[in-house]
Amino acid sequence: MLINGSSLNNCPVLSLHIGGEIARVTEVVVDPNTLKIIGFRVTGKLIKDDTRDILPIESVREFSRMGMIVDSIDELVNSNDVVRLQKILKLNFDLIDMKVVTRKGNKLGKVTDFTVEIGGWSIQQLIIQRPALKAFFDPQLIIPRKQIIEVDDYKVVVKDEHEKVKSKVQKTEPTNFVPNFINPFREPDFANEKEIVSKN
Repeated sequence: MLINGSSLNNCPVLSLHIGGEIARVTEVVVDPNTLKIIGFRVTGKLIKDDTRDILPIESVREFSRMGMIVDSIDELVNSNDVVRLQKILKLNFDLIDMKVVTRKGNKLGKVTDFTVEIGGWSIQQLIIQRPALKAFFDPQLIIPRKQIIEVDDYKVVVKDEHEKVKSKVQKTEPTNFVPNFINPFREPDFANEKEIVSKN
């Protein structure tokens, strides 16, 4: 399942323990070395300790239109408690507004969004806003993950052939997902229940 990275901003975090919302996502934490989401910075009224504001990606049991589902608020951690998270957070890495250039140095534009594959939480595509002169004919450019050569503090370097690629943003609506646990936030499917009863 693919979703737009922008849809994760302000995403509700729901707790199975209390049966409701415990927080909202304020920042997506991306590892620039792997281009994978490794966690989220969150905030909420139930978070009494301001230092426990990180939700590791491993704690997310399901993602759907309703939000991210976790076991309880105890899944939130202090960034200093997880060495891997601590190192990435110190980088202050953010893909949004990062400039994109080809290996030869041609400017393609800036990152305005990206698509994420929920199964592995890896970034699959970069959505690029073209410079003013090029945007008239080709406002957006899609860069697949396999075309990315390098990511540093200031730019994303891609293969040169993608300077001429024209593409449309793929639709990334979340699809139905069958979890391996009982999800109290999921609406019951009465149509299927009636069908089962009629068969019996």
